[in-house]
Amino acid sequence: MSAFDDIAVGDTVTIGTYEFTAERIKAFARAWDPQPFHLDEQAAAGSAFGGLVASGWHTAAAMMRLQVDHFARRGPAAPRFAVSPGFDDLRWLKPVYAGDRVTYSGRVVGRRLSRSRPGMGLITTEFSGVNQDGVQVFAMTAHVLVAVD
Repeated sequence: MSAFDDIAVGDTVTIGTYEFTAERIKAFARAWDPQPFHLDEQAAAGSAFGGLVASGWHTAAAMMRLQVDHFARRGPAAPRFAVSPGFDDLRWLKPVYAGDRVTYSGRVVGRRLSRSRPGMGLITTEFSGVNQDGVQVFAMTAHVLVAVD
């Protein structure tokens, strides 16, 4: 039996929590999304957000990092992931402010053998990010190929 066989539609897992500190928000923004409301508290205060906010790409990157770390902790029992053919419905539902802690979870919504890649299965997962107040701030549906053997 493979790790793919252990994955079922409906499986849900919390992959971790990430704190969006002002320092982390600014560092990510300097490298990848240098807009004033991600870089400077004063500029952010005068923006539509009213305060320093994380880039949406930062929220997605944090989810990815937590997911990789989660499965790395499982060691040899973890599914053997291959390439991802992409994602759907990436949504930044609410701003993520400096000091917010976002907890990410995933729920398997699809599972099937790959028609084009023998020995691989395709897993579809709905990911969600919820802040410390219970407000959903992030959502996306991801697809990944997993070794069947």
